[in-house]
Amino acid sequence: MACLEARLNFASLIQTRVLIIGGGATGTALARDLALRGVDCVVVEKNDINAGASGRNHGLLHSGARYAAGDRAAAMECRSEGEILKRVAAQTIQDTGGYFVALPGDDERYIADFPAHCERAGIAARALDVAAARAAEPMLSEQAIAVFEVPDASIDPFRLSLESMAQAQSLGARLLRRARVVGCERSGRRISAVWVRSGRDGADLRIEAEQVVNAAGAWAGEVAQLAGVPIEMTWSKGTLLVTHTRLARRVVNRLRRPGNADIVMPGGTVSIVGTTSTRVDDLDDIIPTTAEADLIIAEAARMMPALADTRFIRAYSGVRPLVGAAAAGAARTISRGFALFDHEDHGLENLTSITGGKLTTCRLMAERAADLVCRRLGVRRPCVTATTPLPLAVEGAWTEPGQAPRAWLRSHATSDPILCECEMVSASAVEAIDGALRAHGDPATLTEIGLRSRVGKGACQGAFCALRITAHLAQRDDFPALRALAEIRDFIGERWRSQRAVLWGEQLAQAELMEALHCGLLGEELPP
Repeated sequence: MACLEARLNFASLIQTRVLIIGGGATGTALARDLALRGVDCVVVEKNDINAGASGRNHGLLHSGARYAAGDRAAAMECRSEGEILKRVAAQTIQDTGGYFVALPGDDERYIADFPAHCERAGIAARALDVAAARAAEPMLSEQAIAVFEVPDASIDPFRLSLESMAQAQSLGARLLRRARVVGCERSGRRISAVWVRSGRDGADLRIEAEQVVNAAGAWAGEVAQLAGVPIEMTWSKGTLLVTHTRLARRVVNRLRRPGNADIVMPGGTVSIVGTTSTRVDDLDDIIPTTAEADLIIAEAARMMPALADTRFIRAYSGVRPLVGAAAAGAARTISRGFALFDHEDHGLENLTSITGGKLTTCRLMAERAADLVCRRLGVRRPCVTATTPLPLAVEGAWTEPGQAPRAWLRSHATSDPILCECEMVSASAVEAIDGALRAHGDPATLTEIGLRSRVGKGACQGAFCALRITAHLAQRDDFPALRALAEIRDFIGERWRSQRAVLWGEQLAQAELMEALHCGLLGEELPP
């Protein structure tokens, strides 16, 4: 560390009351919570908003029913927090409701006990006539033997985090994206400074904060090690598949203990099918495989037979940050609850770590972390995020499927061309996203525009819109023309990695067209 400090003596200095490491759902919710209490904070994120598990999940707003039998505390947290988010962040949620569906061979005792487990956790679970459930959701298997209705919902994690961070920034919080923590200085029982390196220009920053919060998700253990403290974690990889069209209005769960391929989520205009749970040891090698896709389809098709023949346009994988150790192959046995560490027993009184948990509980996780930080700072203002509505913000306006075409159709603007035909994303939507990023002094990349919109998420997976958007922004002088090919290569490369596991049938033909365009026309190579 001494060598690092000597080399960074002339780094820029930032001072703040609270430094938050991690820009996922928890980190952005924490920034909002602290900003609403009047506490100055800075968020540093090594990639972009929701670059980790917060942006690579199925978007389920849990009723808690999934955990009612095996982890009642987690189930109750999900039930309570889901109700809060439906009230204060309604624009991020489709309140679809959900079904739990049992098939022949499923554990009959688990099926019989399911409503009682839900009742003890305070979760509404109503038995339905199977024929009536199939009439409401025709894609359900004819072999279904029991169906229960629960208050599950779909949540847009990108809009939630983007709008949380936008409100925090409107109240004075600062966000540093592409800023990786590379070291910490300790002075006695305190972290006196955190060193951050910018991934955009390689510049180094020294950040001095009264309190430091480690909200780095799966990377929380690595961040803690930089401060010289341990956090024992297990990483569980989960792979999900995305269909070309939406197969069901509701969330559809398999009525059994959590296992592989037991949920089909509505994701706007598509369905998301998964997931798996595989223990991994390398956070840099998280890529979906064809074997995982085959497993998911074979198992989920028992619940919804149409999945055996539907078109899948991509797959993606995320890593669940589970607190604690598990035997090999036993990641599902670790609680999905969260853990808050004050690190005082490690000799530090100004470091907090918050990790584990679910997307559904991110607000509560932020509240618990903020309560601890504010107690240490002597701030008496209480948390208000459970009652304060999350304001609409331009940063999150375009993540919702169908939002861009609705806006375009309302405007009838002949001068507003469609740049992404699959998802009907217009030039004005792209310009709005680019402008919002520039308002914070941060020129946009194509990948960042894709994260904040539906660009590249349709059947062509960016084959056409990548070219159109870079050309459009370059013509406006909002995009350096010399960087255009590199931007396209990075964007298409990411989409290609997400397609490889599902390349058969129509999607294989689509991928061959992408290859012809980008390899034949532009001379670009798709990643191996």
